Amino acid sequence: MALILNEEQELLRDSAHDFLAEHSPVQALRALRDAGEDWSPALWQEMAEMGWTGIAVPEDFGGLGFGYVGAGLVLEQCGRTLLSSPLLSSTLVCTALIERLGDPGQKAALLPGLASGETIMTLAVKEGPRLDPAAIALSARANGDGYRLNGNKAGVLDARMAQRMLVVARTGGEPGEQEGLSVFVVDGHARGLVAEHTLNLDNHQSTQLTFSDVQLGPEACLGEPGQAWAAVQHALDIGAIGASAELQGLAREAFERTMDYLKERKQFGVPIGSFQALQHRAAELFTELELCRALVLRALQALDDADDDLSLLASAAKARCGDAARLAVNEAVQMHGGIGMTDEYDIGFFMKRAAAARQEYGDSYYHANRFAAIRGY
Repeated sequence: MALILNEEQELLRDSAHDFLAEHSPVQALRALRDAGEDWSPALWQEMAEMGWTGIAVPEDFGGLGFGYVGAGLVLEQCGRTLLSSPLLSSTLVCTALIERLGDPGQKAALLPGLASGETIMTLAVKEGPRLDPAAIALSARANGDGYRLNGNKAGVLDARMAQRMLVVARTGGEPGEQEGLSVFVVDGHARGLVAEHTLNLDNHQSTQLTFSDVQLGPEACLGEPGQAWAAVQHALDIGAIGASAELQGLAREAFERTMDYLKERKQFGVPIGSFQALQHRAAELFTELELCRALVLRALQALDDADDDLSLLASAAKARCGDAARLAVNEAVQMHGGIGMTDEYDIGFFMKRAAAARQEYGDSYYHANRFAAIRGY
């Protein structure tokens, strides 16, 4: 399969670049941080009006049905400007999970709101410091004709923005087993649910959720109880690929800003970019970024084509992009010299965001191990 974009995809990429460069540059993140905020609802509304919130939602439910390659191109541009929004968690991950598990009534009730951007949702799956879907212990016990949830979730992305959450809980089996997992739609203000929000170093929110006898009706369960493992894995693959696209955009932007600096900064009367040692380091980083670009595009194509190697490609992309982003921001700060660590320069924001984004939907260690397991090692 050719790793190239068609004309429509290129137009979407360029329009996303221009829109975010004008409406959400890195300076906007700085302003939000200084104001004690982590996202802009007004900007989210503009993104919805442009159709981004419906980009991966089927047309039957009010979306564009444009495909995951297009969604990945938008996320890449979001990475370039360090945009904080629930685009990945709500528009892609939750939409995919509802599509896979929901009955016709649940899809009709939930997907149009996601497509329009009026409804924001997020996935609550992680319970410890690292992603481990099989280790889920949060229980959903039968109670009358409904369920009662007890347990905890950690590091939930975009929960402060979300009106509803898709919570992965255990209706059967034991922690460590793939069987017995179910997905529930939970209102963000449900009785018995306590949310503790934390503003991270990258100015994005993460949330600790505590469920204490949260009562849900039977309609809250998506699909057959205890049969959600495959759908959850698919949604996490989408999350990993989307996060890889963002990391790839972030790393590319950090690289290009650094190259501009190397051409401008002079030492001994010449640009420091003329020093061979720095040229070698830049060349090595460029090759890593090109590999990441190809990996992410191939993984996005696999999503659109329902490729059997989807999980393998998702883990390959996330592991490689996470490592490449770390290299890119480290090199960027070092090549900027001491000023790279000062708040006056934007390059430090890229290092902070890369550190956080590498952990989202599984870090490089998780995905390298998963890649090896899928390959039979």
